[in-house]
Amino acid sequence: MTTDFWAPVKLSIEIALVSSIIVFILGVVLGKTMANKRFIGKSFIETIFLLPLVLPPTVIGFLLIIVFGRNSPVGQMIEWLFQQPIMFTWWAALIASTVVAFPLMYQSAKTGFEAIDVDIEHAARVDGASWFKLFLFISIPLAFKSIVSGTIMSFARALGEFGATLMFAGNIPGKTQTTPTAIYIAIDSGNMQMAWLWVACMIGISFVMLFGIHLMKK
Repeated sequence: MTTDFWAPVKLSIEIALVSSIIVFILGVVLGKTMANKRFIGKSFIETIFLLPLVLPPTVIGFLLIIVFGRNSPVGQMIEWLFQQPIMFTWWAALIASTVVAFPLMYQSAKTGFEAIDVDIEHAARVDGASWFKLFLFISIPLAFKSIVSGTIMSFARALGEFGATLMFAGNIPGKTQTTPTAIYIAIDSGNMQMAWLWVACMIGISFVMLFGIHLMKK
């Protein structure tokens, strides 16, 4: 029972951690790029970035199947390179979690960068700071709280991803079965004891992360 309990939890945390690293990099870079910028098409691009927040998980899963499925050019290229399709693999679960977690990281990072006094950044550029140094030593520290909040929320979102993961990665024990899908199967099979244990575990992890955000903001 111990192995059966911890396997989905371990996999969920593993996927959420890797997903958080990916969305952290993408969210911070794109958030800084889009902050305080005005150009034609910006609203359209940002709408695409934030779309996973409002789309049903099943729609996201369906779109991932269309993009990465065996009948798509992307899916065929992946299968040719790695000699196997990406669907129903660990990588599929990672992609699903990354897609749904990215908007939270992007929006939080962008909000943090927009709150920075532009005069501070202009002064640093006048003093000869390159874009990279300005980004690394001034922008990121000043937006640090927003970036950390976005990272924690993205991790929590990736940890709790269910619908898109179930459709795109499936529910293979020890391979793609995350805690949310394990809870669903446990309830469906009448194993309420395991369902309660997984639910309690997820509530505990989520509570600690949200409580950490609250303490940091204070």
